Amino acid sequence: MPEPLLLVLDADPPPRLGALTGRVRVRHTDGTGLAGALPHADVLLVWDFASDAVRAAWPGDGPRPAWVHTASAGVDRLLCPELVESGTVVTNARGVFEQPMSEYVAGLVLAFAMDLPGTLDLQRRRRWLHRETARVAGSRAVVVGAGPVGREITRLLMALGVEVALVGRTARRTIHGAGDLDRLAARADWVICAAPLTPQTYGMFDSRFFGLMQPSARFINVGRGPMVVEADLAGALRKRWIAGAALDVFAHEPLGPDSPLWDVPGLIVSPHMSGDAAGWRDRLGEQFVAMYEQWAAGEPLPNVVDKRLGYIPGTDLDIRG
Repeated sequence: MPEPLLLVLDADPPPRLGALTGRVRVRHTDGTGLAGALPHADVLLVWDFASDAVRAAWPGDGPRPAWVHTASAGVDRLLCPELVESGTVVTNARGVFEQPMSEYVAGLVLAFAMDLPGTLDLQRRRRWLHRETARVAGSRAVVVGAGPVGREITRLLMALGVEVALVGRTARRTIHGAGDLDRLAARADWVICAAPLTPQTYGMFDSRFFGLMQPSARFINVGRGPMVVEADLAGALRKRWIAGAALDVFAHEPLGPDSPLWDVPGLIVSPHMSGDAAGWRDRLGEQFVAMYEQWAAGEPLPNVVDKRLGYIPGTDLDIRG
């Protein structure tokens, strides 16, 4: 029986797959060669998770891999109707990014509360200007997205003394439903987006939403860029409807040097790096090798995405631990 063919949609640097040597044939491709290679692959590893090539190539003729794994938490760049309707199993990199992303969000909350952006600006201008800072403990946050990232953000903020409301698609014992979001956001000091991109979440943070928030509140997005209407956020900041915002993800990446977002007052821009703590690529490669071992042994795969929902359905877990 021939060795299975593992097709890797590559990015630089490529994954370290030496542990699979002798047990699988590995073929690397870029987006232009993906359509021609798909019919011959048993497994597809989407290492270039910023590519839309899978969504474009999948509807073609011929067989398709039995398993697709993406080295990312989100799967919105993969899914097309033909993949959703197929028998192919899709998995993601759940377990790699949650902790660093939660630490990144906590860092932003602390930076805003302590006015570190203002301090750095004043230092550059050699100005000594004493100010008062805000307390993080006792403030209120709404975390939108009840998946693993949202839960980790909730746990860490609660450890800082923040009162956190976690919002998911549907209400459960420890989680608010989407219908509660407006009410909660109107009272929050922090609104944090950590949700997947779906047809229901596309463009959900717009002028109407920012108009609900308190003038002293801040908005943070580490979820997906298209969930935010960026022009509306920029307008809300310029009109001082809200006190500040931080975006780590954008509708179009990389953000071009001519983007007006660079100059929006009160906005922190970071280049999609909230989950990329040192060694993250190694952890992604190790995770895939371990999952391949399970797949080759005929064992059930972890991190299986519900392709119709566009994410891994959550359960009602205790978020206080």
